[in-house]
Amino acid sequence: MKKAFLLCAFALFAAAVFAGGAKDSNELIINSYHSADAARIAFNDLVAEFQKENPDIKVTVNSSAHEQFKTLLPSWLTSNQAPDVATWFAGYRMQSFAERGLLEPLGNDVFPGGSFESEFPKSFKGSASYNGTVYFLPQSWYWWALYYNKAIFAKYGLKAPKTWDDFLQICEVLKKNGISPIAIGTKETWTTGGWFDYIDSAVNGGDFHRNLTSGKVAYTDPKVKETFKVIADLAQKGFFLPNASSYSWQEAANFMVRGEAGMFLMGQFIMDVIPADMQNKIDFFPFPLYGSNTFYAVDTPTDGFIVPAKAKNKANAKKFIAFAATKKAQEFFCARLGRLAANVNVPPVNAEAKRGLDMVLGAASAAQFYDRDAPEEMAAKGMNAIVDIMQEPSKLDAVLADLDKERVRIYAK
Repeated sequence: MKKAFLLCAFALFAAAVFAGGAKDSNELIINSYHSADAARIAFNDLVAEFQKENPDIKVTVNSSAHEQFKTLLPSWLTSNQAPDVATWFAGYRMQSFAERGLLEPLGNDVFPGGSFESEFPKSFKGSASYNGTVYFLPQSWYWWALYYNKAIFAKYGLKAPKTWDDFLQICEVLKKNGISPIAIGTKETWTTGGWFDYIDSAVNGGDFHRNLTSGKVAYTDPKVKETFKVIADLAQKGFFLPNASSYSWQEAANFMVRGEAGMFLMGQFIMDVIPADMQNKIDFFPFPLYGSNTFYAVDTPTDGFIVPAKAKNKANAKKFIAFAATKKAQEFFCARLGRLAANVNVPPVNAEAKRGLDMVLGAASAAQFYDRDAPEEMAAKGMNAIVDIMQEPSKLDAVLADLDKERVRIYAK
């Protein structure tokens, strides 16, 4: 009898070990960078919907500030305490982890229609994959544009510019009237990446910009220098918010809200921090056409989810991924924030999103974002260089020479 009992106990123990442990089998740990109030609430509401459909799974969401999250994720992925799901970005930033074997592949079974293409644009698959295997679930995407205070524009008889000359004229009018033309907060240097993407694509075209972010073009190339000269010119003319390095992007946005600055180049998520009574007083327009060019480019970063290779609860993780891929779940999340859902079956959630989509569809090229399209180290060096040039435009040649030495070193790895 004792022998039979021991055999039975051993069998139960073995089954528990094989299953990953009884205490873990009903858990799901999600690490999230949705820390701003609107995005955090929308994501927590989405998780609550998942729990309604899966009451046997205990979900824990750990939210971190965006910049802190980006710093911590690499250590989480290599840890034995890795989360089961993490929010993250499409493109190079995801692919670099997949290349190191730190991510779990997402098979066709996680997509409601049986394949990636059944739910998402075919054009998204490249940025969601590494070596042909999908590792990333797109959830939402959004546009970058020049947001502006409508009351300030109306006060001075200004209209959304079509050309770069129009844009510079607006800057002159605003500055003349004691208003900072361009709000920007560079305490976190990534905010400069949008300016680099847009100006380089406007001056040289999207193909050239992609070659640059992939390491095929020198930062000392005359065309790249022209891009940086445009940024330096804006700084020399005093068009950027003074002491920009003292402010986060959220703090800089307040200058535009208060009417102390006219415009802000930022992603659609800027609306997450605009007070409710100001939402209809802020609008956006596409980046102006440069010189004789007739095309414009857009930044359209795609956000979503990854499953770490070291996740303890992969079955539950893939249940959540399958849920998050559905039309219902993507519409639920995006409708609250005005984002564009990645699922092709979800229409734009409001008039603003429709305008954003139309702007993207009319663009000649699209990028993820400088710090997503280039290696992380290269982008960090590049964005620091932009801040340096904004602060001391006269150092342009020296900054670009140093930056290209870094390009040679980093892409040779």
